Amino acid sequence: MQNFDLQRLAIWFVPFMMAVVFHEFAHGWIASVWGDSTAKDQGRLTLNPLPHIDPVGTVVLPILMMATGVPLLLGWAKPVPINPTRFRKYRPGLFWVSFAGPLMNFFLAAVSAIAYFLIINLMPSDFYLFEPLAKMSQASVLMNYFLGVFNLFPIPPLDGSKMIESFLSYDATRKYEALGQYSFWIILVLIGFGFFQRVMGPPTYFLVDITMTGADKLVSLFLG
Repeated sequence: MQNFDLQRLAIWFVPFMMAVVFHEFAHGWIASVWGDSTAKDQGRLTLNPLPHIDPVGTVVLPILMMATGVPLLLGWAKPVPINPTRFRKYRPGLFWVSFAGPLMNFFLAAVSAIAYFLIINLMPSDFYLFEPLAKMSQASVLMNYFLGVFNLFPIPPLDGSKMIESFLSYDATRKYEALGQYSFWIILVLIGFGFFQRVMGPPTYFLVDITMTGADKLVSLFLG
């Protein structure tokens, strides 16, 4: 059991780290496109994981959950600082900056699927990194879709809530954001009742299936 847990940790932690770091980078990058340089000014517009690491959310909690075999993985990086008042256009800027994180995760899932089929088709199976790289790329597909779908839930301060706020009035936004003080407990209750597994499971695995199928066909076409 101990070997299995350590192997699971080794396979899942690298894709997890990439998923949360690229997610936050995407927020900062699109914010800069819309005129807000806050992330860049504070040294957060980088793919270097160190500035993005939250000791609890990026390291302690994910490692404990992965090492103990918990079926649901939760974790986060430090949110990239964003100042929506600096956007050239507030509402579309807020929407696309918020959507950028999940979109980056979906993009990484597609890239990881392609990488998986390139590995199993081009890399010698007796190469010592063959199995770890293949498993990591598979894990990355599921990991990125899971995080992307999860962040689309309209629970403040998840990305989905910010996307909704881009359509709300000022007063409605303030009332909506007030739910954020209860979000941790709301998420815990939903986890306890298996909400995320039942609601996120079907769309996540559907996306994984069609992505893997499409990547297989694309790589096969490319390799002839």
